[in-house]
Order: sequence, then C-alpha cells, then structure tokens
Amino acid sequence: MIHPFLTLEHITVRHLDNTLFHDLSWQVEKGQHWAIMGSSGAGKSALLNTIAGRFNVINGTIRYHFYDDFIATHPQEDPYFNYRRLLATVSHHHQFKNLSHTSDFYYQQRFNSSDAQDAPTVQTYLFGDAPVDAATMEWLTPLRIPSLLHKELIKLSNGETRRTMIAYALLQKPRLLMLDNPFIGLDVQARKDFQEMINHIIGLGTTVFLVTSPQEIPDMITHVLTLDDGKVAGTYTRSEYLAMPHPTNNSAALPSFDKDLVLQLTAHAPREHFHTIVDMKDVHVTYGEAQILQNINWTILPNDKWALLGPNGAGKSTLLSLINADNPQSYANNISLFDRQRGSGESIWDIKRRIGFVSPELHQYFTSQAHCLQIVASGFHDTIGALRGNTPEQLDIAMGWMKVLDIDQYANQPFKQVPESIQRIALLARALVKNPPLLIFDEPFQGLDAKQKEHFKQVIASLCDVLPVTLIFVTHYLEELPASVDKFLRLDKGHQV
Repeated sequence: MIHPFLTLEHITVRHLDNTLFHDLSWQVEKGQHWAIMGSSGAGKSALLNTIAGRFNVINGTIRYHFYDDFIATHPQEDPYFNYRRLLATVSHHHQFKNLSHTSDFYYQQRFNSSDAQDAPTVQTYLFGDAPVDAATMEWLTPLRIPSLLHKELIKLSNGETRRTMIAYALLQKPRLLMLDNPFIGLDVQARKDFQEMINHIIGLGTTVFLVTSPQEIPDMITHVLTLDDGKVAGTYTRSEYLAMPHPTNNSAALPSFDKDLVLQLTAHAPREHFHTIVDMKDVHVTYGEAQILQNINWTILPNDKWALLGPNGAGKSTLLSLINADNPQSYANNISLFDRQRGSGESIWDIKRRIGFVSPELHQYFTSQAHCLQIVASGFHDTIGALRGNTPEQLDIAMGWMKVLDIDQYANQPFKQVPESIQRIALLARALVKNPPLLIFDEPFQGLDAKQKEHFKQVIASLCDVLPVTLIFVTHYLEELPASVDKFLRLDKGHQV
C-alpha cells in the first residue's frame, strides 16, 4: 500500500529566463527521507526551491500530500494558510534583518562594535521576546546554540550562521525540512553533532530532504535521488547507493592548467618585494567583555603557505579581518602588514590592493545584477557593492582568469543567475586578477562539487609552482589543503594552540 508524501508529476519549471526542469517526475512516500546528489549545476538547489514554491511550475503538478493530510486533521480558518507553512528550507545565504527590519548589513559591520549593535542577537532572532524553556535549549544543544544566544547575528562566523539558520528552521517544527548542503561551514564536531540531530529529527517524525555529498549521508536517510542536468538520473535506497562504485577524481579528466596564460595574465603587475607580509605581536581583540583573540603572535614571510585551522567561533575570521583591513581594532594592536606598521598613514586600500581574498561571508554581500565578468573584474578595485568601470585590459585579464578556472562560458551571464558553485569560482577568479602578493582563501571550496574542488586544488598547486605567492588557507576539511601548505596555525577559543 503506497502512502504518498509528495509527488512531482511531469513538471516543467522556469525561473527568470531559464528552464530548469522539463517533464521531471519524482514520488516520495511517507517514512522516506532523501539525500539529493549531483554535480554542480545539476539542479539540486533548484529542486528544493521548486518544492518550496519559489520557482514557477508552468506544466505538470506538485502534490503536497502531507499538507492535505494535515488539513484533514487540523482545519484552518486562516485563508492564507498553505503548504509553505508546513515546510522549512535552509539555503546557502541568510536573510537576517537588522533591528530596523531591513537587510542592509555591510561586510565590515561585524567588526565594528557600534554598528554591529544594530543587529539582533541570536536569542532575539530565534525566540523573540519569549522566554526560552530548558527543554528547547536541550533539543538544540547538538547545534551548540546556547553558547551563541548572546551574540549579534552579524558577528557570527560562517559555521555559526549555518547552525543558527538550521536552529531557526527546526523551531518552526515543519512537516518537511529541506537542507541545502547543511554540513558546509561546520567544523568536525559540529558535523558529527548535526548528523546525530538529523537522525533525531527524523526519529520524531519530520521528513528530511538534504543536498549533500556521498561521504556525508546521515544514517537515517533512507533514499538517494541523483540529478544530472535537470533530469532524474536515478533513485536508490540508501544501501543500494552506498554499494554502488563511485568514481574517484581523475586528474586526466580535469581542465588543463595553462601555465603560459597565467604568466601572461600576471605580467601586468610588477611584483613588490617585502621582508615580511604579516607580523603580529601579542594581538588582542575584545568586544565589550568578550575576549575574541588573546596573545596572538604570527609572522608570515614572503612565499609562506599557511593553513589557518580551528573550530567554528575560534576567532579565524576576526584574525583575518585584522590582516584584510576590515577591523578597526588593528590600530590598537602591534601589527605590521607588508613591512608597514598599521596606523602609520597607510589607507585600507593600500592594504587591500595587495591581497586577494575570498570567503563564504564575502559571497553573501554580492547582490549586484552584474554579469560574472564584471564581478571578476571588480577585484581590481576591491569593490563589493557598486561596480566601477574597468579598462579593456582589465576585462581581458579577468576573462583570462575565468578561462584558467574553466568558467569563461559564464562571462556574460548575470552573476546571481548562475549556479552557486560558479558564483564561488568567479569570486576565486576575482581574488586572482590583481596578481596580489598575498592570497587569503577562507573555505574556498564551499559549495563546489568534487571535480571543481580537485581542479581548483590543481590550479593552486600550479600557481604556487610558477608564481611567488604567499597563501593563507582556511578549511574544516584537511583533505582540501593544497600540497604546498607546510605551516599551520590553529586557534581555539581565541587562543593560539
């Protein structure tokens, strides 16, 4: 006897000018919980957005059987009550509002204590003015939410933001919980805790769909759906899928690295010479009574390749903000960047022009309708919001880096309309266009599929071979570290360990 939970019947879906799915069918039965797999651009996030009602279904039907079942036993007088009230989605980007009920946060706001006070705390975001009962707090303990309650949303690290978004979704007590790559941005312990929490949620009767990788399928996921170019490539039970051979990355199948093109692209920028790139002595950062960094001593020499490691909330983003000229507390510390003491008359733009930077938090603030090529070329000016004009030579260099990273086919497509993974690679290209002496890659592989990760690792390795570049690389996955990384700084609770 089949007890359907959700049915997609021959649906055709359009969003903006793109047809995302054509004649796609999929049925989920009660008691089933699905992992959704596929390469970049296969349609994984789009499928979740379609089910959530965000994209236009122009043919076919989606039947929300779980909504019909709910209404049969819970009649509603509210005429606006619909299936959307019974599902929750956690996507890549947050939709946090400040206390003025707008979303116009700016990237550096989290590091400016006075401006950050315009953001609500995690407790206000999750619970409003209502008291928090002990049972709810215990339920959220695997996400380590209690320790975040006092923090303003804008001050959360990437991993802390993900945990807070997931907690908010869980508090809605949805019949269907959809999670788009919930493990990215979480440290090792948080991933283990969250796997247990998903199993607990399923045990309580909530149906779960999640986009994830083959290596991170929670135990109580029962089925796997694979997508390929907007089509259903296969449906399997969990055991069937795990028993299948999954091809390993084959470097021969990766795009080749064009060394001559890279040398041509970097010839435009005269290489500066420094004795030290970064020199920090006894650095402290405090917000109110909260000690974020304590007694940090770190010297980075030219051509060093560093990994910056530590759990969510360890202070990594704050430490990077001191280097990247985003944190005013750098002036209160003994910090030298590119052989020049902070506060000796240099502008933040003098510092930023020597740094190529990318991070998941930075990605959040690229809301422009510009094309991908324009976003990549904005790296010449270090702009995030309004874009400045570029010279033909700069546009040629930006296009060249897009070719190196195998995304040149997206150059004239709107940045916000290409797959998330392509957006992230475009921001990596943006970090490279200036040929800066220092590259800071903060979790650069988030949202990339296995082939894209392997390709970019190859690009980093090749860049380190042919160019005198200094690198700081942040990740929660040690296997993502480029082979050239041979120095390590680990933080924990603001301390250098």
